[in-house]
Amino acid sequence: MISYKSIAFDGIWRNNPALVQLLGLCPLLAVSSHLATALGLGVITLMVMLSSNFLISLIRNHLHQQVRLPIQILVIASSVTLADLCLQAYFYELHQRIGLFVALIVTNCAILGRAELLASRSPVKYAVLDGLMMGLGFLLVLVVLGSLREIIGYGTLFAHMDIILGTATSDLTLHLHDFPILLATLPPGAFLVFGCIIAFKNYLELRHERRKTLPVSQQVT
Repeated sequence: MISYKSIAFDGIWRNNPALVQLLGLCPLLAVSSHLATALGLGVITLMVMLSSNFLISLIRNHLHQQVRLPIQILVIASSVTLADLCLQAYFYELHQRIGLFVALIVTNCAILGRAELLASRSPVKYAVLDGLMMGLGFLLVLVVLGSLREIIGYGTLFAHMDIILGTATSDLTLHLHDFPILLATLPPGAFLVFGCIIAFKNYLELRHERRKTLPVSQQVT
């Protein structure tokens, strides 16, 4: 039985597309050197997942079994193309930084997987919620990873936010320290920071499981 709570918890935590399924890692690691670029790609991925799940669920009863998968890919590709065109039109500088990886969203197995596993088999309300939660889960990982890498690697936070929010936010940058660790800005650093995030999530889950096995008198509230 599908429940709203289960879908939300799956997307944000239990079945997070980045931390658990380890999908979409190429763009996730490539654009997360700054919070601004990570946030940009995360929002676009969220919108693509939301729109593709909605459309696929809407037409699910009219799709023949033999053409279901190609139609799903076509819907996802159309959503990505529309997102890419809007990005070029309204956020050109951001597009110059992440445009290549926006196109790669078409190959993101998380989007196609959710379309196949849930959107093509569930009513619109569940498909839309699933796309929203999975997209939010991916977005949150991107934001955390981008923030950590920017803080460690550059000593700043909110740098270049003007490419998303406009020139009025060009002075939003926070300078947190003067000892940048440049490794965090490079691909090996991206893997290290991402691995630490996964390890922290696993630690929290293990701690929660251990607490559940303790007698009630020993559980700390």
